[in-house]
Amino acid sequence: MRKNIYRRLREESPVPRLAFYIGLTIELLMVMIDKSNYINPIEGYLFRLTFLLFACKLLLTRYERREWALIFVMEAVGFVSYRVTGANDIIRVVTFVAACKGMPLKEVLKYTFYVTLAGCLVIVALSVTGIYGDISLTQAFGHESLEDTVYIGEEATPETRYTLGMGHPNALSCMFFMLAALGVYVWFDRMKWYSYLFLMLLNVGVYLLTRSKTSMLITAAFLLGACLFTFAKSLGKMTVFYVCGLLVFLLCIAFSVDAAVCAERVREAKWNEFFYLNPGDNEHIVMLGRIDRHISGRIVSLTDSANNDGMIQTWSAFSCENNMNYYFDMGWVKVFYRYGVIPGILYVAANLLLLWQIWRRRDACGLTLFVMFAVYTVVEAHLISVYIGRNYLLMMLGCEAALPKNGKS
Repeated sequence: MRKNIYRRLREESPVPRLAFYIGLTIELLMVMIDKSNYINPIEGYLFRLTFLLFACKLLLTRYERREWALIFVMEAVGFVSYRVTGANDIIRVVTFVAACKGMPLKEVLKYTFYVTLAGCLVIVALSVTGIYGDISLTQAFGHESLEDTVYIGEEATPETRYTLGMGHPNALSCMFFMLAALGVYVWFDRMKWYSYLFLMLLNVGVYLLTRSKTSMLITAAFLLGACLFTFAKSLGKMTVFYVCGLLVFLLCIAFSVDAAVCAERVREAKWNEFFYLNPGDNEHIVMLGRIDRHISGRIVSLTDSANNDGMIQTWSAFSCENNMNYYFDMGWVKVFYRYGVIPGILYVAANLLLLWQIWRRRDACGLTLFVMFAVYTVVEAHLISVYIGRNYLLMMLGCEAALPKNGKS
């Protein structure tokens, strides 16, 4: 009797699907609340609620034995992380990814797009109408060289950039990139040349409002890549592009680890070069210093705290509780610093698994999105967050795992 009721709940009732979408909706709304000026007083309770909803979907989904074994191992890693750090992020992420099985990928991403777009438009409308949220932010954004402001104390010039209710110009430009990338991926088969032109013009407009070069360049690169695969479909079937995507991904990881190892030497070399016209270090460190100037000092920022939080000596197998509250922009470094080396390696492996799935399906737009997200995560930590709804790759990973080669989504 009980087995029959369970079978009917799993296979015939709308309960699993309903639990998944209620949980996803709450997660997406929490992303929107985080982007606004509102402080969510019940965030922790909502995280527990979404975990229970996704766990319900997981328990009402059919898995093979090897899949149950993998879920068990990953949940065990999450439990160890929870005991060490006090944060249940990994448990929630593993449960969510597992709960995605059986859900149509494009349907889930399309729903995510609509909810996120609606939330962003509400935030912008409330800001523009003066009801809630600041429309702009006036402060020093660091146009001056780091050496002038830090070493000789030159006062940074304040300027006004537009936020449209999202707290910071970078947050506005980031959300545009995320929505543009997600929208193009969902409707890739229907994209026309004028669609890309329209999005590129919007990208320029967002840049004029925010002056965020990183997001503008990443968005432009994504649109150009997707456009190339739209009008040269045969290229999307060539393995060489997926190999190049793999190499770019590995380069992003290697650069981030290198930055975490050498950040203090980069800071000292830049100091020596500014005052003594000689960096006093090898060409490798000099090159990292040059790159650092173009990414707004993100490498040197790893040395901003007394403990050099983010540098490799602050990494450990499963991190620690103190690492949960310190923030910096380098996303891949944050993975290893905040969650630990072992969870970090597992996350990298999960990304490689997703790339393999993308290659099997010859998903050219998925490759473009994956590569641009990997590059973006080098300098920004938007995807590495307690908010599951920020990271569309998690949905792709969970839904893709159940898709056959060249299968429809």
